[in-house]
Amino acid sequence: MDLKLFGEVFVTLLVIVDPPGMVPIFLALTGTLPVRERRKAGRQAVALAFGVIVVFALLGQTLLDYLHVDLPALQGAGGLLLILIALELLTGKTDAAPDRQVTSNVALVPLGVPLLAGPGAIVATMLFVKNAANAADYISIALGVVAVMGVVLLVLRFSGVIVRVLRPGGIEVLTRIAGLLLAAIAVQLIADSVAAFVTEYTGHAL
Repeated sequence: MDLKLFGEVFVTLLVIVDPPGMVPIFLALTGTLPVRERRKAGRQAVALAFGVIVVFALLGQTLLDYLHVDLPALQGAGGLLLILIALELLTGKTDAAPDRQVTSNVALVPLGVPLLAGPGAIVATMLFVKNAANAADYISIALGVVAVMGVVLLVLRFSGVIVRVLRPGGIEVLTRIAGLLLAAIAVQLIADSVAAFVTEYTGHAL
C-alpha cells in the first residue's frame, strides 16, 4: 500500500466531506428521531454515500470516454467546483441549510446524497482512480475512501457528544479551516489542469 497516496486520499475527501460541518445539519434533520433511529439514519447515509462514490470511481472514466471529456477538463471543472464549496465553507453560506425536506428517509436525501456523496467527493475520487498506476494505488485509494467513511460514521454516531464538547463556535472554526484547505486543493487542481492542457497542445511541459 502507498501510504502517501492513502494520506492524500484521506485528507482530500475528509476536507471535502467536512464531518464537523455535517454535525449541525445531521442533528437538524434527525433531531426529532429517537436515538436509535438517528444512529440508523447515520449508518444508512454513510452506506449510500460510499456506494455512490464507489460506482463513480469504477464507471466514471467510462462515462467520460463516452462524452469525449479529457482528464484536464475534469480537473479544471473539479477545481472550480471545489472552490465554490470552499467559499461556502469559509463564508458559512451553504445551500445545505438545515431546513427539513419532505422525504421518506432523510438518510438517503439529503444526507447520503448530496451532502456526503456530493460532486466534490465524486470528482476527487475519480481523479485519484484515473491517476492510479498499479494495484497498490487502487488499494490505497479504496482504503482511503473506507477510512473517511469510517470517520464520518463515528462523527455522526457521536454527534450529540461532539456538539456538547465543541459547541457551535468550535464547529464553525473547524469548518473555516476545512474551507481554507479545500481552497488550496482546488487551486492545485486548476493549476494541474492548465499545465496538462499546455503540455498537450504545445508539447512542452510547464
